[in-house]
Amino acid sequence: MAIFVMRGLDGPEGLDRRTAVRPMHLAHLRELERDGKIKFAGPIFADDGATPVGSVVIFESEDLALARAHCEQDPYVLEGVFDRWDVNAAVQVFPEN
Repeated sequence: MAIFVMRGLDGPEGLDRRTAVRPMHLAHLRELERDGKIKFAGPIFADDGATPVGSVVIFESEDLALARAHCEQDPYVLEGVFDRWDVNAAVQVFPEN
Protein backbone atom coordinates (compact mmCIF):
# COMPACT_ATOMS: atom_id res chain seq x y z
CA MET A 1 0.00 0.00 0.00
CA ALA A 2 1.12 3.52 -0.77
CA ILE A 3 0.15 6.80 0.88
CA PHE A 4 -1.81 9.43 -1.04
CA VAL A 5 -2.85 12.98 -0.25
CA MET A 6 -6.04 14.47 -1.62
CA ARG A 7 -6.40 18.23 -1.38
CA GLY A 8 -9.68 19.82 -2.36
CA LEU A 9 -10.23 23.57 -2.51
CA ASP A 10 -13.75 24.92 -2.23
CA GLY A 11 -15.41 26.77 -5.05
CA PRO A 12 -17.48 29.95 -4.71
CA GLU A 13 -20.49 27.98 -3.43
CA GLY A 14 -18.37 25.57 -1.39
CA LEU A 15 -19.21 26.94 2.03
CA ASP A 16 -22.96 26.84 1.34
CA ARG A 17 -22.82 23.36 -0.21
CA ARG A 18 -20.61 21.89 2.56
CA THR A 19 -23.38 21.77 5.14
CA ALA A 20 -25.80 19.87 2.91
CA VAL A 21 -23.21 17.50 1.43
CA ARG A 22 -21.18 16.81 4.60
CA PRO A 23 -23.15 13.71 5.74
CA MET A 24 -22.57 12.03 2.35
CA HIS A 25 -18.90 13.07 2.36
CA LEU A 26 -18.39 11.58 5.83
CA ALA A 27 -20.13 8.35 4.82
CA HIS A 28 -17.77 8.11 1.85
CA LEU A 29 -14.74 8.59 4.10
CA ARG A 30 -16.05 5.98 6.54
CA GLU A 31 -15.62 3.37 3.79
CA LEU A 32 -11.87 4.03 3.84
CA GLU A 33 -11.83 4.25 7.62
CA ARG A 34 -13.47 0.82 7.98
CA ASP A 35 -10.62 -0.63 5.93
CA GLY A 36 -8.07 1.16 8.12
CA LYS A 37 -6.83 3.27 5.19
CA ILE A 38 -7.49 6.79 6.52
CA LYS A 39 -4.47 8.38 8.16
CA PHE A 40 -5.93 11.90 8.47
CA ALA A 41 -8.97 13.73 7.14
CA GLY A 42 -10.30 17.16 7.90
CA PRO A 43 -11.05 20.67 6.72
CA ILE A 44 -8.51 23.38 6.05
CA PHE A 45 -9.38 26.92 7.08
CA ALA A 46 -9.04 30.50 5.91
CA ASP A 47 -6.73 32.83 7.82
CA ASP A 48 -9.51 33.47 10.33
CA GLY A 49 -9.08 29.87 11.54
CA ALA A 50 -12.83 29.25 11.38
CA THR A 51 -14.03 29.39 7.76
CA PRO A 52 -13.49 26.14 5.82
CA VAL A 53 -11.87 26.66 2.42
CA GLY A 54 -11.09 23.06 1.54
CA SER A 55 -10.19 19.63 2.85
CA VAL A 56 -7.22 17.29 3.13
CA VAL A 57 -7.44 13.50 3.18
CA ILE A 58 -4.36 11.34 3.70
CA PHE A 59 -5.04 7.68 2.99
CA GLU A 60 -3.59 4.42 1.75
CA SER A 61 -4.43 2.88 -1.59
CA GLU A 62 -3.07 0.20 -3.89
CA ASP A 63 -2.00 2.70 -6.57
CA LEU A 64 -2.61 6.17 -7.97
CA ALA A 65 -5.38 5.06 -10.34
CA LEU A 66 -7.42 3.56 -7.48
CA ALA A 67 -6.70 6.58 -5.27
CA ARG A 68 -8.00 8.93 -7.98
CA ALA A 69 -11.04 6.74 -8.60
CA HIS A 70 -11.93 6.89 -4.92
CA CYS A 71 -11.50 10.68 -4.84
CA GLU A 72 -13.64 11.10 -7.94
CA GLN A 73 -16.51 9.47 -6.02
CA ASP A 74 -16.24 11.83 -3.04
CA PRO A 75 -19.52 13.76 -2.68
CA TYR A 76 -17.56 17.00 -2.21
CA VAL A 77 -16.23 16.43 -5.74
CA LEU A 78 -19.52 15.20 -7.22
CA GLU A 79 -21.72 17.86 -5.61
CA GLY A 80 -19.55 20.88 -6.41
CA VAL A 81 -18.14 21.71 -2.99
CA PHE A 82 -14.63 21.55 -4.43
CA ASP A 83 -13.80 23.87 -7.29
CA ARG A 84 -10.56 21.97 -7.81
CA TRP A 85 -8.84 18.99 -6.27
CA ASP A 86 -5.80 16.83 -6.74
CA VAL A 87 -4.35 13.60 -5.40
CA ASN A 88 -0.67 12.76 -5.19
CA ALA A 89 1.49 9.97 -3.84
CA ALA A 90 3.43 10.81 -0.69
CA VAL A 91 6.02 9.19 1.58
CA GLN A 92 5.99 9.43 5.36
CA VAL A 93 9.29 10.75 6.71
CA PHE A 94 8.06 11.94 10.13
CA PRO A 95 7.19 10.72 12.57
CA GLU A 96 9.88 8.15 12.06
CA ASN A 97 8.82 4.57 12.44
